Amino acid sequence: MNQTVECEVRSFLTDEQYQMLREFFHREATFLGEDEQVTYYFDAEQDLRIQQNTQYAKIWLKKGVLHDASREELEVRVPREAFETLHQILLALGYEVAIQWFRKRLSFRWNDIEVSLDDTEGYGRILELEKRTAPEDAEATTAYLKSTLEQLGIPLTPKAEFDQRYAYYKEHWRELRDTVAAERR
Repeated sequence: MNQTVECEVRSFLTDEQYQMLREFFHREATFLGEDEQVTYYFDAEQDLRIQQNTQYAKIWLKKGVLHDASREELEVRVPREAFETLHQILLALGYEVAIQWFRKRLSFRWNDIEVSLDDTEGYGRILELEKRTAPEDAEATTAYLKSTLEQLGIPLTPKAEFDQRYAYYKEHWRELRDTVAAERR
């Protein structure tokens, strides 16, 4: 089966919800690891990104509209050290960095779902439930993920709120990131 569509649901979390879910998934799911990620989004017609994490670097393209529940995703992983080369290639092609994300991610496998608990500097804490599927199964898979989120007692954050908070972060990410860094000192 061709599983090229990424289906995901996500919600912003309070600090209390984050801690509760962290404990729950450590108890009930398979812990896949903790990661620190730096991600650059580029000012391309499509959702073009590069990322460096603790294991590797990657370049990927998500087709469709940002924050949609399901989108086709194309990804190529390279050695971690190649991140700056990817960055330089995209700059040479005329792309500019539109936004940078700095986040800590906890990853779990819970039954048949990939779970991410993210803490992104200056943006917030987010729960993401993800499952890859064939394009013809995307609607049913998304409904399944929404139902699972409800079972966890976490309300789905509306796409409009993600779009609004993303737009604000995109405009202010430098100051938000610097504020968080100053608070840690």
